Amino acid sequence: MADENTGDTGAPKTTGTLADLKQLVEGAAAAGTETGDTAAAEAPAAVSADDAVTIEPKIDDLGRAYATGKRKNAIARVWVKPGAGRITVNGREFETYFARPVLRMIINQPFEAAQRKDQFDVVCTVVGGGLSGQAGAVRHGISRALLNYEPTLRPALKSGGFLTRDSRVVERKKYGKAKARRSFQFSKR
Repeated sequence: MADENTGDTGAPKTTGTLADLKQLVEGAAAAGTETGDTAAAEAPAAVSADDAVTIEPKIDDLGRAYATGKRKNAIARVWVKPGAGRITVNGREFETYFARPVLRMIINQPFEAAQRKDQFDVVCTVVGGGLSGQAGAVRHGISRALLNYEPTLRPALKSGGFLTRDSRVVERKKYGKAKARRSFQFSKR
C-alpha cells in the first residue's frame, strides 16, 4: 500500500493545492518547535523601506575620499575633501594645466550635477594620453570620489552619465592599411 504523500510508484507527489502546501509548511513549523529548533519555525521577516541597505562613505584618516578615473589612455588618481573648490592637477592649478575652457567645463560637470560647486577641494595626479583624455579621466575620478564621500549623490551623478567609464579608445592600425581603416592611395597607372 502506498503512502498518502507518494504516488503508486513510491515517488513524491508533484501535484497539489495551495492548501496542501500550507498544511505542509505548518506541519514542518510545528515539528521544528517540538524538537526545539526555533530557527526553522520562524518565518522570514519582511524587508521594509527603513531596513534598506545604506552605503557607508569611504573616507580615509585625513577626511578624503579616493577614486580612480579613466578615459582613453589616461588614468587619474583623485582625492576629494571638503574645501573652497580648489582643484590641483599634477601639482599645478587646473586653470593652468587645462588651458582650454571646454576642458575646465568637463572637469566641473560632476560638481554642478551634484550641486556641490565650490564645496570640495580636489587633488589629482593624471598620467597618459592627451589633455582631452586626461580631462575625461579627472571628471570620471571626481565623480567616483564624490560618490565615495557622499553615497546619496549617486542618482544625480548616474543620470548625468559621470559614473560610466567611457570605453572608446583608438582603433589599432592594421597591416596593409595606412591607418586603422585608411587605405593607401590607389594608382591606376
